[in-house]
Amino acid sequence: MGARVTVLDLDTRKLEALDTEYRGRVVTLMSNVANLEASVADADLLIGAVLIPAAKAPIVVSKAMVAQMRPGSVIVDIAIDQGGCVETIRPTSHKEPVYVEHGVIHYAVPNMPALVGRTSTLGLTQATEPYVALLVQKGIEAALAGHKGLAKGVNTRGGQITYEAVAAALGFR
Repeated sequence: MGARVTVLDLDTRKLEALDTEYRGRVVTLMSNVANLEASVADADLLIGAVLIPAAKAPIVVSKAMVAQMRPGSVIVDIAIDQGGCVETIRPTSHKEPVYVEHGVIHYAVPNMPALVGRTSTLGLTQATEPYVALLVQKGIEAALAGHKGLAKGVNTRGGQITYEAVAAALGFR
């Protein structure tokens, strides 16, 4: 659509994959303070998308960075379900989805996929169905023993929290 898109990440493999997929039409940068500050200041639309599985998202965009954005710029923080990655962000609602701080429009409705319930349900179903089928076909023990990805997704077992990051986030360790 003619937009200039910049993606910052710490993972060079992800950046290289984006370079290959979009053939240079997307600018990819290593996420560091200098690149982040310059990119935030230049952004008309900033999408915060930091995810650390089972943990609170770190703040990567400071108040000072937000203050450097042009008035009327927009921040959408999809990391809001994990606390958000923008220092000026706070959860909003469908009734009041935006607020303005430092002249920048902020949007952070938790569980954004719920806005497109049918589509998000289809996507989640398609992603999880193979795992459910594996559990049904092999049983829990054999499925977990035979599929490392499935086993890594187990958060509780036998009444105990088995995923260290979840246990720590909930104060059990």
